[in-house]
Amino acid sequence: MDYQPVIGLEVHVQLSTRSKLFCGCSTDYSGKPPNTHVCPVCLGLPGVLPVLNDEALRLAVKTVLAVDGEVARFSQFARKQYFYPDLPKAYQISQYDRPIGLGGHIEIDLPGGPRRIGLTRIHMEEDAGKLVHPAGEAHSLVDYNRCCVPLIEIVSEPELRTPEEAKLYLQKLKSVLEYLEASDCNMEEGSLRCDANVSLMPVGSSTFGAKAEVKNMNSFKAVARALEYEIERQAKVLDDGGRVAQETRLWDEASGRTFPMRSKEDAHDYRYFPEPDLPPVVLEPEYIDSVRKSLPELPDARRARYMAQFGLSAYDAGVLTADRRLAGWFETGVGVHPNAKALSNWVQSELLGYLNRDGLDIGAVKFSPADLAELVKLIDAGTISGKIAKDVFAEMYASGRPPAAVVREKGLEQISDESAIEGAVQKAIEANAEAVASYRAGKPAALGFLVGQVMRLTKGKANPGLVNKLLREKLGGEG
Repeated sequence: MDYQPVIGLEVHVQLSTRSKLFCGCSTDYSGKPPNTHVCPVCLGLPGVLPVLNDEALRLAVKTVLAVDGEVARFSQFARKQYFYPDLPKAYQISQYDRPIGLGGHIEIDLPGGPRRIGLTRIHMEEDAGKLVHPAGEAHSLVDYNRCCVPLIEIVSEPELRTPEEAKLYLQKLKSVLEYLEASDCNMEEGSLRCDANVSLMPVGSSTFGAKAEVKNMNSFKAVARALEYEIERQAKVLDDGGRVAQETRLWDEASGRTFPMRSKEDAHDYRYFPEPDLPPVVLEPEYIDSVRKSLPELPDARRARYMAQFGLSAYDAGVLTADRRLAGWFETGVGVHPNAKALSNWVQSELLGYLNRDGLDIGAVKFSPADLAELVKLIDAGTISGKIAKDVFAEMYASGRPPAAVVREKGLEQISDESAIEGAVQKAIEANAEAVASYRAGKPAALGFLVGQVMRLTKGKANPGLVNKLLREKLGGEG
């Protein structure tokens, strides 16, 4: 039987605040000794009272507005009760029936055109601690440094239909959050975590099947792989006449498989009730408007501007604006030399190519945007050729040195003096009689070969336009 996957994502985002959600403990716990960034409030000791972090609230509201959701004028925290060692209070302070935001969407680009993926809700909650499993030991340890770190959970509608769509959705959501500076979205360090709910239904049906929740995915690639595996697993269960269990499963990166963790709970299993130690959150329209005015230019708007202002294609503009830092880097370069198309090509082909090869991001680049703009300016002025520019770029990337210094030190200036090139042209003609005959016989491809010979003789420094001109003049005709 043919099945239609139904995928919904729950994305937990660690907000970029300096202190925790309900206490003054620092959120800068990475690399710190276990259980040193804790206090009676985040440990839930008797007699303490939580106080909501204003900055966490502002970032949550900002996120709701950025995805065109509805900010709740009245929201409320609740106790989500379950016993697990990483929860010192034996409950988690979260939001349930009155979240901070409802609705909204994320737009993804598909081959058939853009598609909006609806959002169900965005709610605030505190993070749990971290279990540590020492190798070879029969016990586990608990580090509570992460307890009470502020999170928002962004829940999509079950409208994703393929692993690739899920990956695109996550990439776009990450881009929006980074533009907002709501989170650093580092999946490997856990500041952006994704749980995927996936089920299958027969093609043509509108009734969803039993869903499995998949956890423990720490990269976009892992999400896609886990969903692919889970879709195949559930299809086999159904084809064999079985029933898919509603359960939580863990993704194992090494084996490329999911494994059962526990039966999937329903909401009533958590015995939600309003958090008695926190008042409801009541937001005035003036507060919401002030946050709305603080929204930056978001990825879709910036892409549209790049297309209109710089004449870039939708694809090129999309690549440049997907990462806020890359977009800012590119615009700084355009401010130095306004050849946006050439700068875009160099950023995408050379710069991103080198960074992807080395597993780095734009923050690791040793040279400045102005340096790349100067490189393009040297090409446009005819000082160096495009081929030589690639060698100059390689040195810039390795050392961070400005292009003019590299060109000067290595003597790479392009030869644009006809008399200096003419000798190499004559040598190429005399040494390649067969190619000359082919060109004169009406085979224009032979001219390209001769151009290559001249460039070899001049060590790539000759102006290609002049080489073509001189060869045509000496050989006669247009080929």
